[in-house]
Amino acid sequence: MTRPLSLCCLLTLLTFSTVTAQEDLKQQEQQQVQQPEPNAQPQVDNLEPHEQAFVELMSSAVMTGTFSMGDKPDQSPKQEKYTIQSVRKVSGDDWIVTARVTYGKIDVPVPVPVKMKWAGDTPVLQVTNLSIPLIGDSFTARVMFYEDYYAGAWWHGKVGGQMWGKLTKVTQPETSPEDKTEQKIKE
Repeated sequence: MTRPLSLCCLLTLLTFSTVTAQEDLKQQEQQQVQQPEPNAQPQVDNLEPHEQAFVELMSSAVMTGTFSMGDKPDQSPKQEKYTIQSVRKVSGDDWIVTARVTYGKIDVPVPVPVKMKWAGDTPVLQVTNLSIPLIGDSFTARVMFYEDYYAGAWWHGKVGGQMWGKLTKVTQPETSPEDKTEQKIKE
């Protein structure tokens, strides 16, 4: 009788251990889902009216314009294009601009930390000696936005110049679900 009793106790113990382990795993999974990623930064929900207007202006927008190189005044300005997926305030002057970076064979969305300063209701984006993964480092810029135009100065290391252009909204084309990679620029 001792043997069946010990076998019964062992089975009960294994069953209890398995149920307890499953409950512990469920709790751990729930905690992981509820906890934000360690590098994730919170978004500020209560924006001032001018901040909200900037988020609306820049989210799903394309900056299309030209840039000049200050050390080559005889050279014609070159075309530039930046696709902005989203803009969000983190805290204070700290914001994240998620831009689609197309540079050579690279085409990826990159969250770019920026400082936003305000001249009244006019936003001025600032980066100083910024490193952008896969692109390079020592990027510095001061760019002002007003209505659907932008203008500013830029530097990449010791080379710099001016930049200016227009903002347009990106809309998804009304095509088949299989063809969602195309985008149209609405003017």
